[in-house]
Amino acid sequence: MLIDAHCHLDFTAFDEDRDDVFARAREAGVGHFVVPGTTRAAWDGVLALGAREDVSVCLGLHPYFVEQHDEDAVEALAPALDAHPEVVALGECGIDARFTDSLEAQWRLFDAQVRLARDRHLPLVIHCVQCNDTLAKRLRQLSPPAGGLVHAFAGSPEQARAFLDLGFVVGLGGAVTYPRARRLARMVAALPDDGYVLETDSPDMPLCGFQGRRNEPARVARVAERVACLRGQEVAEVAARSTATARRLFGLTDGLSR
Repeated sequence: MLIDAHCHLDFTAFDEDRDDVFARAREAGVGHFVVPGTTRAAWDGVLALGAREDVSVCLGLHPYFVEQHDEDAVEALAPALDAHPEVVALGECGIDARFTDSLEAQWRLFDAQVRLARDRHLPLVIHCVQCNDTLAKRLRQLSPPAGGLVHAFAGSPEQARAFLDLGFVVGLGGAVTYPRARRLARMVAALPDDGYVLETDSPDMPLCGFQGRRNEPARVARVAERVACLRGQEVAEVAARSTATARRLFGLTDGLSR
């Protein structure tokens, strides 16, 4: 069985055919889905999906929407986490260095969320763009005890190792399927067997050959195939090891609930 360790199935892109999306994923061998929160307004939809036995959820404030995250949103996150023990991680949080005008606000928001995760011993689900080295340094300073996931990782083998040494794993998704992603291919090949999970970031991060089309969790099976090829392993081994790592990271039991 495969786990899609990061997919936004609460997004409106799936409103017309969400049940069909789940069915296609099951047919492809994907049996569980981890859905992160991105804004306070989205938390209710994420939590509603978490009522499904095959969905685990996270709550957080995404840096892309930093202008929507006022002080009330930050203050609301702590009681939301406390009221919902089924939440398996804090996220999606992080830093997107493409948006230089909001970087200072992003760091304040990120630090506040790391402190919340640290107090509750929750793993973090982190969005990191063009900021791997600085983020690793900040995580060393803040020392979150439960580690987490650096999702959609696209850095070097050395940067991956820095996160692994801090107790994090990296998320592998559509980017690994592109033939020109040679540095990423080297990183995938160098990872330890317990250093990664598989994800789609649906509806975003389309795989090679699916550009311009909505992504969906069924395609995590194709990610597994590509990762197996890059690592010189059988697909079944990649599926088993990535699933075991996702279970460990998110505290999923045999029934795949927290």
